[in-house]
Amino acid sequence: MKKEAIKLFEEKQVRTLWDEEKERWYISIVDVIAVLTNSTNPRKYWSVMKTRLKAEGSQLATNCSQLKMKSADGKFYLTDVADTEQLFRLIQSIPSPKAEPFKLWLAQVASERLDEMQDPELSIDRALEQYLKLGYSENWINQRLKSIEIRKELTDEWKKRGLKEGVQFATLTDIITKAWSEKSTKEYKVLKGLKKENLRDNMTNTELILNMLAEASTKDISVAVNPKDFEESKKVAKQGGNVAKVARLELEAKTGKKVVTAINAKDTLLGVRKKDGLNHEKGEKE
Repeated sequence: MKKEAIKLFEEKQVRTLWDEEKERWYISIVDVIAVLTNSTNPRKYWSVMKTRLKAEGSQLATNCSQLKMKSADGKFYLTDVADTEQLFRLIQSIPSPKAEPFKLWLAQVASERLDEMQDPELSIDRALEQYLKLGYSENWINQRLKSIEIRKELTDEWKKRGLKEGVQFATLTDIITKAWSEKSTKEYKVLKGLKKENLRDNMTNTELILNMLAEASTKDISVAVNPKDFEESKKVAKQGGNVAKVARLELEAKTGKKVVTAINAKDTLLGVRKKDGLNHEKGEKE
């Protein structure tokens, strides 16, 4: 099983995949080239480099694998990747003042994953550190980390029911979201002006709390009623979402403000509020 992750080197994203069977990282080569060279066309740079390596008789380029990774458009494409050992060797062929700092970073990434396998709490600490670097408040981060824990409990419950990751998980998530927020996941992302960004990373504290309530309720109801198949799990997902919907409607009635808005957590911290977001917050119509 492979798990995708985004790592940051000097605030630049590097796409990675962790292969649980082989216990190794696979890292996007073009992302590494972009970081080291600041090339405006890292794919072209890699293409020329591969040709040169082959002409020199090197097997490095030939031995690199291709794995599907998410691109900037949100879709998955086959991407040239290398494990950490291969990358260390490739870096030697890239003239860059960042080569040594990057090698240290790469060694740290590899070490951190092995440490996390022994002590899962370390992954939480590192997630906390990354969110702080991105400008989120500690209060929001605490909510976000809790939401990750609750989400994991829910997906573990789905797995126990024999449900499949991918389409089935996405469908159930969409049902939960629609039930409590009255917006599908896609509609919610459009409201916030998102494309490939993670919806939860752009929720306000209140939105996160209600989403957690919806997912926690779905898990608890599933454990209680023991749904036999995907169709029954869809009914449970709606019931769980409805628990949070009741809470949302009561809160909105008390405050006179909409909970689901175009405002995102990071923008709020930076003092940037979209015009539509302000309208929604005041309960005005678009």
